[in-house]
Amino acid sequence: MLDAAFFVRWMTAAAAVLDREADRLTELDSPIGDADHGRNMQRGFAAVVTALEAEPPATPGAVLIAAGRQLISSVGGASGPLYGTLLRRAGKALGEAPQVAAEELRSGLAAGVDAVGQLGGSAPGDATMLDALVPGVTEMSTSFAAAAEAAEQGAQATVPMQARKGRASYLGERSIGHQDPGATSSALLFAALAEVAQ
Repeated sequence: MLDAAFFVRWMTAAAAVLDREADRLTELDSPIGDADHGRNMQRGFAAVVTALEAEPPATPGAVLIAAGRQLISSVGGASGPLYGTLLRRAGKALGEAPQVAAEELRSGLAAGVDAVGQLGGSAPGDATMLDALVPGVTEMSTSFAAAAEAAEQGAQATVPMQARKGRASYLGERSIGHQDPGATSSALLFAALAEVAQ
């Protein structure tokens, strides 16, 4: 069973990996976006950790809702609303239980992923964060490590895709050959989850 402390560790690990990978995310974003994805995610998750340390939530759901709220208020562009929606919807799905099972987290994240798809009007295959989120959530029924691996493969699979949503879609066929930065940061979220679950 996973308690609030586990979820705080997950968000803290996510902040650490996004801090380490900020330059790479910005590099991926440069040819197809605003060249700010790495910095935005770095700033947003640092703010999440600060907020969680200042006022630690009592339940897993409350941790994710607080994290999502912080991302919406501190991350620019589309990333804030999309990541914020992912975590807030997942948190709401978990309710007020003091502990949740891995399967409950998986179904909560699945609800969050659905909400992201609705908000962005996107689907797997559009070269967006969904290309990492959907396989990641699917494989969570196996293990967190399998989820991280599937999400990473999903991010890499965006390279040959033509972007159909977001800033990259304005480039048309020129978006082909570029790994989607949102899918990449989504895969890092699963990597952080696998790391704290070890």
